[in-house]
Order: sequence, then structure tokens, then C-alpha cells
Amino acid sequence: MLKIFTTQLQGHFSRIMEQEEMNMEDGARILAQSVISDGAILIHGFGEMAAITTEALVGAEPLKSAKPLFDHGKMNVIEDVDSVLLITRFSTDEEAIKVAEELRSKGIQTVAISAVVKSEGDRTLEESVDILIDSKLTKPLIPDDVGARFGFPSVMTALYAYFGLKFTIKEMVEEFE
Repeated sequence: MLKIFTTQLQGHFSRIMEQEEMNMEDGARILAQSVISDGAILIHGFGEMAAITTEALVGAEPLKSAKPLFDHGKMNVIEDVDSVLLITRFSTDEEAIKVAEELRSKGIQTVAISAVVKSEGDRTLEESVDILIDSKLTKPLIPDDVGARFGFPSVMTALYAYFGLKFTIKEMVEEFE
């Protein structure tokens, strides 16, 4: 099982690396502008994606200029030089879309990490943010004996996309300095 899981996960990582490179660069450019301008990158992970927020804020190598978007359930003040990073499991997450639309109405540049889910007629996060990095994971990875699937590492794929974004931000900020 673990071998199948590892192979499938490596495939997802490869697809993110190959297919999302331009979105990572564009997203990093938006977020790096905040760092370079002495602003902040406000970050929020919905549901299990709070793990990405934790990594960015208090991990071994925190994201430069990162602050939480919410404090005790209330959105923090966002300055003109700030930008936002939202992370959620699926691009159809209504709560994430609502926050992204509020940020857009205030003119705040927003980058998101989420698995893109095609949905007829429904609003999607793609429409409400400046850049969306597709974490690619829309279904569990491992098939069982009766055709069902299990093993849904959404945090792992989003964390991979986050690190790609973080490394690109680091390169851009270092080039500027």
C-alpha cells in the first residue's frame, strides 16, 4: 500500500511542479512585492489547511513577513502594501470564496492554493483571487479491492505547492536586495 501511495503522491508532486510553475511565479511575485515593500503576507488555511498556516508562521523556517489573516475569528487590518495567501482543499469551498470576494472588494491582492474542481454554475475560488495554484488532488489516491478509493493527502499536496511558492518568493526577495 505504502508503495502505491508514494508513487501516486510523487505523480501529484510532479504535476504540480510541471503544470503550476507559471502560477507559482506569478503568485510569488504578488506576495514578494509585499515583503519588499515592508508589508505583510496575511495567510489563512481553511479546515485542515490550518497546518499550512502553522508551517508558515511558526515552522522551522517561517515565511518572511507572514502574519495570520484572522485573529480570534476577526479579520486583521490589511494595509495597501499587504497581500493574502489563502489555502483550502477545493476551489469550491464557499467559506474561502466568501473571504476572497471580500478581499477583492477591498482591492487586496490574493493568491490561493487549492485543488481546482470543475463545477457547472457554481462560483469558484479561481474567479475571486488574482492567482490560484492548483494542488491537483481531487480524489483519494489508492484503489481498494472493490473499486473504492482511500488516502486523501490534501495537506501534503498543498504543503508541496506552498513550499514551491515560498522558495520562489525567497529567490525574488533575495534578487531585489
